Order: sequence, then structure tokens, then C-alpha cells
Amino acid sequence: MTLEFPLFDAWINMTPRNPEYEKLDVTYLYPGLADRYINGRTTEQIVQEMDETGIDQAILTAGYDSVNDDRTWILDSLAKFPDRFFGSVVVDPHAGLKGLKELERLVTQDGFKLARVSAYNSMIPYNDPRHYPVYAKCAELGIPISINVGVPGPLVPAAQMQDPIQLDQICYFFPELTVIMAHCGDPWGELCVKLMLKWKNLFYMSSAFAPKHIPKPVIHYMNTRGADKVMFASGYPLIGLDRCLREIEAMDFRDEERRRKFGRDNARRVILGED
Repeated sequence: MTLEFPLFDAWINMTPRNPEYEKLDVTYLYPGLADRYINGRTTEQIVQEMDETGIDQAILTAGYDSVNDDRTWILDSLAKFPDRFFGSVVVDPHAGLKGLKELERLVTQDGFKLARVSAYNSMIPYNDPRHYPVYAKCAELGIPISINVGVPGPLVPAAQMQDPIQLDQICYFFPELTVIMAHCGDPWGELCVKLMLKWKNLFYMSSAFAPKHIPKPVIHYMNTRGADKVMFASGYPLIGLDRCLREIEAMDFRDEERRRKFGRDNARRVILGED
């Protein structure tokens, strides 16, 4: 089949040339990642890949790369392709007030739409008090926060850092905050569904997981009560955009409206605030 709507990708990363890709501790998970890292991808090349796979817009992510200036990359990309991209940034709770001020500037001055936190980077659990100022600032700014959950690819502990049960406390304490579980929450797919059933402000994105590997409980949830709760994100360059397109086309949805909500509408509503 061919999709009758353009996709919206809720997570694309900067992909600088990195000939020493094999030193990264996630390459064992992702076929095809070597080429994308060895050769790198310019913004123009990413746009071309988006065009070839029917992705009209995407969320770019800064804040992970401590060597390259990925914030400048996003700002340049937004200037070059203002109709294709929106910005997001990973906030380091270690940065304290400095990190909060940067987040506020990126949102209010540069139009960034989303904040992210990642325990496998900070090594701080999500229910640790050091994260709470980040959540409060996102609620104040009226933007969602994306939180990585599930066993991480990088070789760090999972349960202490990225068990999604921590989000139960966060959603309770911050009912005004929109929270998006990222990176699929595997092997806690059933728990992710239970939490989404409980909290109206909690959502889920498929970043860093090929669509065909989204946990079965989440697929069932999308086809029943959760049609408005789950959104597509590639996590590019981890997952190739061409593969995402093929697998979204092949997903077993109850109807095409649910496929469209997953592939486009939910992300635009939750992150961009569209009706």
C-alpha cells in the first residue's frame, strides 16, 4: 500500500560524520547505522530522505552531542527549512538554573516545541528531585516533555534509571504537564499501557524502535482505547526513514484513521498543539 497522508517524525538527531562509529555502544542494535555514521548526513540529505519517504515535517533534537554544536545545527536547519522542522532539546538536570534558562530561551525566542530528559545520559532517575525543576519549567512554558523509558541501548543500568513506573509519580505531581514516553519502554509495554490508561496527560512515541518491533500490548492499545495516545518517531539515524515507511505501511491497524493518528495526527496535536 501507499500512505495517503504525509508522515510526521517526532524525533530526528544530528548525524555528523563519525568514522569511529564502532566505538558507540548502540551499533549492535541497529542494522544500517554504520553507513549513516561513517558518511554522516547533512540537513539537505535528511530532507531528501524525508521527501523520498513521505515525511513532510519532523522534530529535530539537540543536547545529546557534547562535541558538535547541535543547537546551532537545529537553528540553522530551522532557518533553511522553516516549513519542515521544529526544535527540541535534551535538558541536563545537572545544569541547574543554567539549563532551565537555556530551555526557556530556546522555547520563547527560537520556537522550540519540546523538551527531553534521558536518564541514561544524566544517570539521574526521573523521580529524583533534581528533575523536578525541569518538569515545572515545561509546565510553565506549556510544552510537553519527552522521557526515555525502557532498557537503554547504551550499556548503563535500566531499572534504576528508565523503569516507566517512575512516571506514575511525575504525572500525579504535575497534572498540568504533558509527558511523552519515548523509546518504547520495552520490556515494560504492558506497564506503559496501564499508565496511559490511568493518566490523561501521558503519551507514547516509538522513537529508536522499528515500527514492527513496537511492543504488542501497545499495538493492541492503539487498536482499542489508545488511538489518540501513540505517535511515530524514528530516532534517526538509529532507524532508517525508508524502513519506517515500509513498516508503518505494513502495520496491522483496525482502520486507516488509526494509522494516520499514529503516523501524523497525534504528534501534531500533542507536540505542536494542533486541533
